[in-house]
Amino acid sequence: MRDIVITLIVGFGCLWTLKRPYIGILLWSWLGYMNPHRLAYGFAYNMKYAQITAIVLFVSMLFSKQKKWIPMNSTTGAWLFFIFFMWVTTNFAYFEKTAWTQFEKVFKIQLVTILTMMLISDMAKLRQLIWVIVISIGYYSVKGGIFTVLTGGGNRVYGPPGSFIEENNSLAVAILIVIPLMVYLYQTTKSNIIKLALFSSVIISLFTVLGSQSRGALLAIMSVGGFYWFKSDNKIISGIFIVIMSVALLAFMPESWYERMNTISEYEEDGSAMGRLNAWEYAINGASDNLLGMGFNSWKYKTFAMYAPNPLKVHAAHSIYFSVLADHGWIGLFLFLFILFGAWKSLKRVLKLTRNDEQLKEYQSLAKMLQVSFIAYLSGGAFLSLSYFDLPWHLISFAVLMEFFLRQKEAENTV
Repeated sequence: MRDIVITLIVGFGCLWTLKRPYIGILLWSWLGYMNPHRLAYGFAYNMKYAQITAIVLFVSMLFSKQKKWIPMNSTTGAWLFFIFFMWVTTNFAYFEKTAWTQFEKVFKIQLVTILTMMLISDMAKLRQLIWVIVISIGYYSVKGGIFTVLTGGGNRVYGPPGSFIEENNSLAVAILIVIPLMVYLYQTTKSNIIKLALFSSVIISLFTVLGSQSRGALLAIMSVGGFYWFKSDNKIISGIFIVIMSVALLAFMPESWYERMNTISEYEEDGSAMGRLNAWEYAINGASDNLLGMGFNSWKYKTFAMYAPNPLKVHAAHSIYFSVLADHGWIGLFLFLFILFGAWKSLKRVLKLTRNDEQLKEYQSLAKMLQVSFIAYLSGGAFLSLSYFDLPWHLISFAVLMEFFLRQKEAENTV
């Protein structure tokens, strides 16, 4: 039954996409973040719904009369060059066959995210996309939180199989990125019922983050909490809320959770932590010796024998920074950081342009929460391989689009 329902939703969504191309972005995002086919047990489980949606989306764009262009600034310019640069590094990758496989996967994600900036043409459409993302990842955050509460926090929470957020650590950081978006929707929604649902989802999602038993997520949640308090309008109320929630969450978690968290300070005795450090040094050495980096999927015994302090301890980077460094060298890392910095600057400009303007309060709220989401990604991503995950790239596109929308408003008002 699930297979049929999912297929009908995708089929109806594709038909709607032919009329309104941006619907294809919403459908593709739902498939990419929620992975609903992984909740089925029959033919739908391995169906390439996202690929079908992308094809329909391209066909729809060919016949659509909507103006299509990418909002260009230094961020999008660097972004497009970064995509091109990844193609260049893949041509010189140490393991070319597997590198091309990964490049194709990354390129598809980048392409649809670029299309997001072309088709999401106003705040109403952007809000719809945010709802899709919140509902998609929120399904796992609420489900995981309930599971954590019912099991007393003794078991780890995982995401949908075969996805970027399958691993407990990745799921936790993705949820931390999405929670600020929930807060934005709470702040800008008028329905009391929806407000209650969103507030409850935020609380339950925090249990999921701790229930993941991710040490990186614990560091990220502290960074997010501190930055959220700093950005809040009422620091007394938000501070009290953060303290109460922290006490409640920590009091709930079992002794086994504390034992795992305590290993953060004992990294020299932690095989996983030492493996990361070995991989990070491998990334630095490999990038320093190769202008274009090692290429995608270079984390193998052959390359570790060349550049890692311990060649027998092959380990993925588990860091957005060191994975890009190894894959694309110092040039690639610079481009990656420049894009993130550019998105942050766009959000700062949005906050400046909307200051003390009640009519643009929604822009102000979303810009603040996107900054909190970026803090979650930048801090949690330091310990996870989420460099090419769709969600942070969508956040970058949101920052670019918001500034673009405001510039359009300014131009209209001056005419």
